[in-house]
Amino acid sequence: MSRTTQTYALWAILSLPPLLWMWQAATSDNPRILHILVHPTGEWSARLLIVTLMVTPLAMMFHGRAIAGWLRRSRRHLGVAAFAYAALHTAFYLMDKGSAARVLSELPRTYIWTGWAAFAIFLPLAAASMDLAVRRMGAWWKPLQRLTYAASVLTLVHWAALHDWGHPGAALVHFAPLLALEIWRVANIRARRRDRMTADGVPG
Repeated sequence: MSRTTQTYALWAILSLPPLLWMWQAATSDNPRILHILVHPTGEWSARLLIVTLMVTPLAMMFHGRAIAGWLRRSRRHLGVAAFAYAALHTAFYLMDKGSAARVLSELPRTYIWTGWAAFAIFLPLAAASMDLAVRRMGAWWKPLQRLTYAASVLTLVHWAALHDWGHPGAALVHFAPLLALEIWRVANIRARRRDRMTADGVPG
């Protein structure tokens, strides 16, 4: 399968949940269908954000194998999809609230302002995902991409605080694999650094 075909197949898979939601919205007689759609769009955005951040440690883990190259090539698509789901999540939330006054009244709540802060970080990240933006930003592109980690922390808090911290389990379960992989990545980098220093005759 060519790389172009792989990309089309990935986007086809990533597009399946919105197609299901569109069908649900078209066939539902629930007057609060927009409210119902707020949650799955947010959860899918968070899941894709997690998968995007997992790409680097997984590519390190499978270094030299075909899957590592595919993961690196797919990282940008996954990140853009995470932003698209976040945009849908935000749009459904705004439409469900129906007025600026209701939106502003909820802003001080932890699970609301953290969501807005994460989305604010997503905006420049999405804008910088195009090849032209990457070339023009040069060395500044990588520090900007590191803001994804800040967005992930805000997303975790946003998700965990939804029920006044009463049921944070779903958020923690979703983020646990990412945390485990990041711990492994840091340990792996430190181990390789020590090995290089030992090989160069520098005390560890």
